[in-house]
Amino acid sequence: MLNILFYLFIVIVSVIFMEIVAIFTHKYIMHGVGWFLHKSHHTNHDNKFELNDFYFVIFSLPSMFSIIYGLLIGNYILLSMGIGILIYGLIYIFLHDMYVHNRLGIKIRIESNYLKKIKKSHQKHHSVKSKNGASNFGFITYK
Repeated sequence: MLNILFYLFIVIVSVIFMEIVAIFTHKYIMHGVGWFLHKSHHTNHDNKFELNDFYFVIFSLPSMFSIIYGLLIGNYILLSMGIGILIYGLIYIFLHDMYVHNRLGIKIRIESNYLKKIKKSHQKHHSVKSKNGASNFGFITYK
């Protein structure tokens, strides 16, 4: 039982760590040298494929590697980290793509003050259509 709690702790820490990674990646890469991909997300509003979606593929690689390699070598810490990254990715799809941007053809209406603040904060971020001047670079946190 203690092992399961330890691995669950690793999963939770990985989810939290991914929000920190996402904040810095969003601010310094997506709104920096990677703006050529991310720009589509600030200007494209038809909710179809965006160049920015390549970031999802890139950011899923560490999760896939950690899960597959962790299973192959029996390293449950690495596996737990991969699962945490995967859970963060699923939270991102739900909050960012489906809830905030109504992508994937799914509109979600939730009466939660926390989620409303996330949506409002992210919409404020998107009010800036250029590389510079945006605020709040987190996805599961808000300012």
